[in-house]
Amino acid sequence: MTRLTNRHGEVAPCRGPQCGSGQRPGLRRAVRRRGWGSALGSRAMKVFGRELVLAPSGEASLANPLEEYFLNNKRRRIHKWVHYFEIYHRHFERFRGRPVNILEFGVNQGGSLQMWRNYFGRQAYINGVDIEPRCAELGGRRIRIFIGDQEDRDFLRSIAAEIGPIDVVIEDGGHRMGQQIATFEEIYPHLSEDGVFLVEDVHTSYWPGFGGGYRKPDTFMEYAKGLTDQLNAWHSREEGFAVDEFTRTTKSVHFYDSIVVFERGTVVEPHAEQRGKRQFKTK
Repeated sequence: MTRLTNRHGEVAPCRGPQCGSGQRPGLRRAVRRRGWGSALGSRAMKVFGRELVLAPSGEASLANPLEEYFLNNKRRRIHKWVHYFEIYHRHFERFRGRPVNILEFGVNQGGSLQMWRNYFGRQAYINGVDIEPRCAELGGRRIRIFIGDQEDRDFLRSIAAEIGPIDVVIEDGGHRMGQQIATFEEIYPHLSEDGVFLVEDVHTSYWPGFGGGYRKPDTFMEYAKGLTDQLNAWHSREEGFAVDEFTRTTKSVHFYDSIVVFERGTVVEPHAEQRGKRQFKTK
């Protein structure tokens, strides 16, 4: 059960066997009376800025199962910026319960691999990549670990060749510019037709210790900004700026605090149409 506390230390109550006394007020009534949040419908509400789902018993749980897992994690350690979970769920939810192929760079203690296994379901294959040899011991059922340097393009190509089309990539590896760019360039072409490539901790593009700096050329952030131009290459009227494979196979690029998400998809040349009756003459 998730217990939410506001900045004053007040705990949002619930009703049910796990909440102790049945005399405590129900969550919905307490939230309304104390001004903790607002209803989002018959089965959901927002409390202290987080969306909750109400079970028939009255028990509340976070609407985002990844955040729920993280906050209640007692298994291997997971290290994440908390605002990432909303972004993950927004882009990954459609893959849940499917036989998907997941690839995460940066195994660390192995906790996130367990989290992805729980989130995507029993049909998912989870692949992890790390340079630390001890991470090889963190594999398991449908969880496979590759040990190597993510800036080594031959190593990256060997992974792509071995695991086949990839549905979701979470790039959380070394966070250095060369690593992020090499990983994207070698792995992105191997995504499935509707795959998602998420690069996190791109704030290192602004950290000199990682090769970054504000508006510094060759950082991943500047590289990603350039790809937004390529997304719009259909409209180019200049030589040297033309449609390429990225333009034809990328539906969208999303920028968030410390995260960039690329969503694949077949893109045909855009066209405009006019429908309806003309109201006055135009030149």
